[in-house]
Amino acid sequence: MPRLRLFLPLAAFILLSLLLFKGLSLDPTSLPSALVGKPMPDFALEELHSSEVLSKQGIIGEPMLVNIWATWCYSCRVEHPYLLELAAQGVKIIGLNYKDDSVKAIAWLKDLGDPYALTLSDTEGMLGLDMGVYGAPETYVVDAEGVVRYRHVGVVDAQVWESQLAEWFRPFRNKGVVLP
Repeated sequence: MPRLRLFLPLAAFILLSLLLFKGLSLDPTSLPSALVGKPMPDFALEELHSSEVLSKQGIIGEPMLVNIWATWCYSCRVEHPYLLELAAQGVKIIGLNYKDDSVKAIAWLKDLGDPYALTLSDTEGMLGLDMGVYGAPETYVVDAEGVVRYRHVGVVDAQVWESQLAEWFRPFRNKGVVLP
């Protein structure tokens, strides 16, 4: 038994090494979402420009991207020109202005262009919390029935669109949605 005690530090070292190796091999950009495959959460939020209170039922009916953004988010500014391209080509994008000042958000969209079919103002961040948002930007693919089909964390650009998001819109190409 005393000799077995000599091997305990070695066994602990091997176990910790295996745990460290496993942790280092995880993809830090892979943030799973419990929402994928489930309906988008219910909400009642003001539309940024009109202050009209909208619900989930008021925005679903066709496939869309739901893009979480804010004026304080530098990466949101980086992805914005590509979102303008997608919107110009017929992709419906709903903006979720997350934990932001509405006046600044309106000015930001006026200055940079507005790719959103409508923008929900989530100043308290409650819808973002319900959706499992880690930060901005995040983009969700929501189908016509309001079910979340995919989640992308980070900037949407041409490479991300082609490799991860466009596939969700291809079945609708013949229904008026023009894809890049």
